[in-house]
Amino acid sequence: MLFSRFPQTFFCLAFFTLAIASPALAQRINFVYPAGGQQGTNVRVTLGGQGLVGVHDVRVSGSGVEGTIESFTKPPSGKEVEFLRDRQKELQARKQATRPGAKPPVPAKPTSGTLQTNALPSTLTVPLTSAEEQEFLDIRKKLATFQKRRNSPAFSDSAVVTLSIAPNAEPGMREIRLDTPNGLSNPLAFCVSQLPEMLEGESVEGEDDREMMMSMPDGQSNLVKMETHVTIPSTINGRIMPGNVDYFRFAARKGQHLVINVNARALLPYLADAVPGWFQPTIALYDAKGKELAYDDDFRFNIDPVLYYEVPTNGEYVLEIKDSIYRGREDFVYRITVSENPFITSIFPLGCKMGDSVQTEIKGWNLPQSKLTQSPKQAGILNITETTSNKLVSNRAPFAVDTLPEVNESEPNNMQTSAQAVKLPIIINGRIDKPGDWDVFRFEGKAGEQIVAEVMARRLNSPLDSIVRLTDANGKQIAINDDSTDKGAGLTTHHADSLATATLPTAGTYYLYLGDVQHAGGPEYGYRLRISNPQPNFELRVVPSALNVRQGASVPFTVYALRRDGFTGEIALQLKDLTTSFTLSGAKIPANQDSIKLTLKAPAARFDDPIALHLEGSAAIAGKNTVHPAVPAEDMQQAFSYHHLVPAQEFLVNVLARGAGKNEINVITPIPIKIPAGKSAAIQLVPANGSVPPNVTLKLNDPMDGITLQGV
Repeated sequence: MLFSRFPQTFFCLAFFTLAIASPALAQRINFVYPAGGQQGTNVRVTLGGQGLVGVHDVRVSGSGVEGTIESFTKPPSGKEVEFLRDRQKELQARKQATRPGAKPPVPAKPTSGTLQTNALPSTLTVPLTSAEEQEFLDIRKKLATFQKRRNSPAFSDSAVVTLSIAPNAEPGMREIRLDTPNGLSNPLAFCVSQLPEMLEGESVEGEDDREMMMSMPDGQSNLVKMETHVTIPSTINGRIMPGNVDYFRFAARKGQHLVINVNARALLPYLADAVPGWFQPTIALYDAKGKELAYDDDFRFNIDPVLYYEVPTNGEYVLEIKDSIYRGREDFVYRITVSENPFITSIFPLGCKMGDSVQTEIKGWNLPQSKLTQSPKQAGILNITETTSNKLVSNRAPFAVDTLPEVNESEPNNMQTSAQAVKLPIIINGRIDKPGDWDVFRFEGKAGEQIVAEVMARRLNSPLDSIVRLTDANGKQIAINDDSTDKGAGLTTHHADSLATATLPTAGTYYLYLGDVQHAGGPEYGYRLRISNPQPNFELRVVPSALNVRQGASVPFTVYALRRDGFTGEIALQLKDLTTSFTLSGAKIPANQDSIKLTLKAPAARFDDPIALHLEGSAAIAGKNTVHPAVPAEDMQQAFSYHHLVPAQEFLVNVLARGAGKNEINVITPIPIKIPAGKSAAIQLVPANGSVPPNVTLKLNDPMDGITLQGV
């Protein structure tokens, strides 16, 4: 077998792929319901997905949450379905024949001239026992679930787990995975909460709620039929089926400051097979007579809505939730927290310099403090929270920490004549105070000097949709930018932060204008504006966030380089703080390349539990060795097309036992295989058991352009 390449740069081949016909379905979970639980409780959770046969363990990130597998359900076979339907008909016939007022069953017509005395089965008139009544309900549920999941293969398998949440488990978002004979699944969100949890009043699993509502006499009793009574404060767990609207009734007191906070897209950011590519909830609040009091379909640019409501009078109120276009299915899972918990709506400034101490202004609802002091010791994105006297924790507000000098915007600076003078490099903390406002900054530049103007706002939860414009002293435009895509912001779909680069034509005074492209503004429209020469750097994402590999074997994965400010250099990859004998092959991202597929080889030893890996990359930048961690991520598809690198909390490897009789082929040619530009290289393969497995093909796994496989 030969590898050949067209005339390009020198290349080292790390691996190829062995493809065997009919591979096992990859283990994947596609919904978690309910998607959270309260501290100090046990919660029964259903996880639906594919390839989950043999599931034997559940893993939740962080500490304080342990789980056990209670049951597993897979789709019944054709014969099983036929048997269930026959049994259902039999039980249904007996129910009808023995109900009060039922007419006696008519004996079957004789097949000959003589009347059949046994044409009426004696069992038909025997009432169902309590066990048979339960059997009938179970069959009904199984058949309904089968029908639904036959149309939705993504939910064909389901596992029920019990999670025990410690009283001191840290509140917030966790990740949950299932462990199967083929390894760990993908992660999905599971929340640890501080408030009591409640479930919506669901129908029998698998039934269509639309049919239930339409079968009601008045045809318009959705409010009454689907209404669930809840006690606040609490977190309500539910999910939306097609055409479904859920209602919750609760009592509230005059003067309560309620925050109604929905988590839906936060639980499942992207749907691969739906448009738009997520569950888009809307909520409305009604009084007891049905008058609408408040409505929300998002919170600023966030898909998940949040309502703030000051209760005007004692009484009952009804909360409504639905999908904006009445879609629904089993993965349209939501959590609604109705409480007087603290909620942060904005902070200012949005960051500070590492080592500085800065007082941050906090705005929001039910906040115990309006200002907090930040004294960060390391660069990066931190999270600010507020905690009440009874230890209830607010939502998180991101806070950026950098190493460049910083200054606060100073008004008035709305036009060139009043521009604020700054000295580069600089990060300016400012805000667009009102609709139509512009902030203008003046700096001195040299001929041929490269300038970068970057806004951090939307990525820090500011609603600002920025635009930046660079001009010379005469008003001639040098550069302009509205939006700039940041692949590192995997949860962002509208990349509203601006990034402009320019080479200054002459020495002199230059002006940088910053505004909101939608002409919006207000106290919450904060930003951080960096004006500097290029600061070459990089970030790393590693996909997938869990690797499953057999003892002594290798597994491929991908590392993406997110290059900043023109950095083009080579990045070396290495495992950090790992005492076990895992090894990497092909662990370099070549210069000018944005990703690399490499392999991890597992030791021959067996590991009982998954192992957390810490991958990092290093590169020479401006004569210094710069090291950054690789952030684990999942490549998630949105609406049949778009792909996003969504960060995960852990990078795990699960070492599986070497399977007896598995089809394995060993590479005996020393690797990496070096292929000079324009030439070929040979590789020798040997089957592990001495014979070539049937139905085998060899192919390159995501090769670089110009690499081909010949002479297999």
